[in-house]
Amino acid sequence: MTIDWTSFTPWRSLAGGVLIGVAVALFVLLNGRIAGVSGVVGGLLNGKRGDIGWRLAFIAGLAGAPLIYALFAMVPTPRIDAGMTMVGFAGLLVGVGTRYGCGCTSGHGVCGISRGSRRSLVATLAFMCAGFATVFVLRHLMGV
Repeated sequence: MTIDWTSFTPWRSLAGGVLIGVAVALFVLLNGRIAGVSGVVGGLLNGKRGDIGWRLAFIAGLAGAPLIYALFAMVPTPRIDAGMTMVGFAGLLVGVGTRYGCGCTSGHGVCGISRGSRRSLVATLAFMCAGFATVFVLRHLMGV
């Protein structure tokens, strides 16, 4: 394994993590809602009246923030060592996992653990271990 030192950005990563933490805290304090992306999108697809506006704004913010950031800073080009079939399959597995886990990494890992939720701690440990195991099997045992 090698580190791409040109894309290694610990200070930007720290700043991004702090911004995510502050945003999540403000979201729950001001709106009383958890900023779990799968729950926000799921609620958007279910479409309760009067509940769509803030969900659309949330998703627009998720999509728009990187675009605005790119106006002011150089954004590294991501390199994905997988084909579109593998990426699509991975996305499908993530979607299924969020349904079985009753939430996603943002809902459990960021919001749930910070609230001291044991359920979120177990869910986060489960999906992190599953991710580690998947990478190990695919990269080291199957050579994908």
